[in-house]
Amino acid sequence: MMDMSRFHAAFFEESREGLDAMEAGLLGMEGGRSDGDTINTIFRAAHSIKGGAGTFGFGFITDFTHVMETLLDEARAGKRHLDGPAIGVLLGAVDVLRGMLDVAENGGALDEVSIGASKAQLDTLLAGAPAGAAVAVAGKPAAPESWRIVFRPFPSLFLSGNDPLRMLRELAELGARDIACLDDSLPAFAALDPVNAHLGWSFEMPGSVKRGDIYDVFAWVEDQCDLLIEAIHSEPAPAAEPSEAVTAAEAAGPADAHAPSTARTEAAETSIRVAVTKVDALINLVGELVITQAMLLQRAEGLDPVAHEALLAGIAQLERNSRDLQEAVMSVRMLPVDFAFSRFPRMVRDLATRLGKKVRLKTSGEATELDKGVIEKIVDPLVHLIRNSIDHGLEMAEERRAAGKDETGTITLSAVHQGGHIVIEVSDDGRGLDRERILRKAIERGLPLSENPTDAQVWELIFHPGFSTAETLTDVSGRGVGMDVVRRNIQALGGNVEIRSVAGRGSTISIRLPLTLAILDGMTVAVGDEVFVVPLNVVIESLQPAPGDVRTIGGGDRVLRLRDDYIPMLRLSEQYSLGAATGNTSGTPIAVVVESDGGRIALEVDELLGQQQVVIKNLENNYRKVAGVSGATILGDGRVALIVDADGLAQQARLKDAA
Repeated sequence: MMDMSRFHAAFFEESREGLDAMEAGLLGMEGGRSDGDTINTIFRAAHSIKGGAGTFGFGFITDFTHVMETLLDEARAGKRHLDGPAIGVLLGAVDVLRGMLDVAENGGALDEVSIGASKAQLDTLLAGAPAGAAVAVAGKPAAPESWRIVFRPFPSLFLSGNDPLRMLRELAELGARDIACLDDSLPAFAALDPVNAHLGWSFEMPGSVKRGDIYDVFAWVEDQCDLLIEAIHSEPAPAAEPSEAVTAAEAAGPADAHAPSTARTEAAETSIRVAVTKVDALINLVGELVITQAMLLQRAEGLDPVAHEALLAGIAQLERNSRDLQEAVMSVRMLPVDFAFSRFPRMVRDLATRLGKKVRLKTSGEATELDKGVIEKIVDPLVHLIRNSIDHGLEMAEERRAAGKDETGTITLSAVHQGGHIVIEVSDDGRGLDRERILRKAIERGLPLSENPTDAQVWELIFHPGFSTAETLTDVSGRGVGMDVVRRNIQALGGNVEIRSVAGRGSTISIRLPLTLAILDGMTVAVGDEVFVVPLNVVIESLQPAPGDVRTIGGGDRVLRLRDDYIPMLRLSEQYSLGAATGNTSGTPIAVVVESDGGRIALEVDELLGQQQVVIKNLENNYRKVAGVSGATILGDGRVALIVDADGLAQQARLKDAA
């Protein structure tokens, strides 16, 4: 007997994708997008989950989903209107299904209370008079007198283990009559392949049989056949009544005139599911190949170009191929940022309802691609920023009306590529940040302030640990934790965050991130005999300061005068305990100015070696966490170079000063 458990992972993954599609569709309907394509998508997702659960023996999921499916089936047939309360019940059912999937996958006890409450709500909706039910018009009956069904299996039907005769027996039990075999597709005997299905059938069913019951018979083969279920009336049905005929293509949603399996087969042939661990292993191997290629290139630099022309040409070709291969493999991990954005419509809806506010969410740039690892780690910071915008940024409807605004506030979530980075912005059209309140709180807490701080400097105060201007604490936000964690998490991804705000018009939080965590554009610098890599995304400028521009202050700390400002200056040789620097023979230090922990610091190095793309190796997996180091790479000559963590160095310096 076949072991079905090995297919569980695919079922759970596809089911969760189906729940996401249901949730997005229901939210779209709530926003006014009640077209046939949307309700078809929602129904198909529920139907697929029900079918898969039945296959794997998860009866509790099958039973629950059947109730949802019945309700959705009536809606897509035009017999029921899903209003706001009904959509709310269905969204709650989606949440219950998520919990049931978790139990099926990981074990544990079902939440019987939530399941029972949700099923009771669904049953109540089904028992009530449907708002959009078809009614008799001008004496014409709304219910069909009979059903006409035409079933033509695709040739590959037998290969999936399905038996048309079993379906005919089930239909006979429902009252099928006038069954006729359709043999017009039967090939000549010489060309007959017994593995393929060639015969179709047509028959009639009593009108008392529900269309959903007929459709259930074909649930397992709906993607492997042409299917027509047509209502037959004794007299012509009224023009205003929704059509009750359904084909397989219509049931599948907005495909084309062909059956749905055409599109699905093409999709299946052009995509496969691959475990992330396999992709990561492939990326690591390609990284090793790039390092080996760099080593060969460096070794070949001293060869006579005439005597070794063919070898050098081969190495150059290898370099081009390695670069193309690296880009192709890296693209496998790239996903649309919509994987992160898609979870926020539901969150915004629920939070706005909870706070009694009217909020719309607008998104743009959902197709912008980002490394899967970055997408997974950016979700939590975005959740906090959006919650803050709804709770603190957007006003109540009355306050917005009084200010001459639309009573419905708008949260905008956008993503766009800029060079080798992606910029994600969370904007709102609310009240904006209160500059004076922030300054008062900063003074109360004794935070350092310049004499006439700019708006940008005032907004920076929000990122201090524990800073909050909330008058009252809520369980949504405003507990004085979060924004410092948001910045720290974003900086851990090699990104940065900034705030723009205009009083009365709203605020924008802008997050700049690298496209991938596996490859880094860096500046290589020499410190003594060692080479370090400074990430280019944090480098502001590099310079050779004049002797009078470097000053020593109390405690032996040094600062660099950079135009009209003074910034801390750190010797990398001291930070990494390398002893005295020996590589710079000019006697004049070289300063690399970088962004760090919301400010700027200067790193003193001996020499600037150049810029190059490096493959990042995780130091913690292979050794341990090292302060001031975010990772390592292997250079073309085989040496290991550490990647500088500017934020870590700045934090170390602050802790040293505080000690």
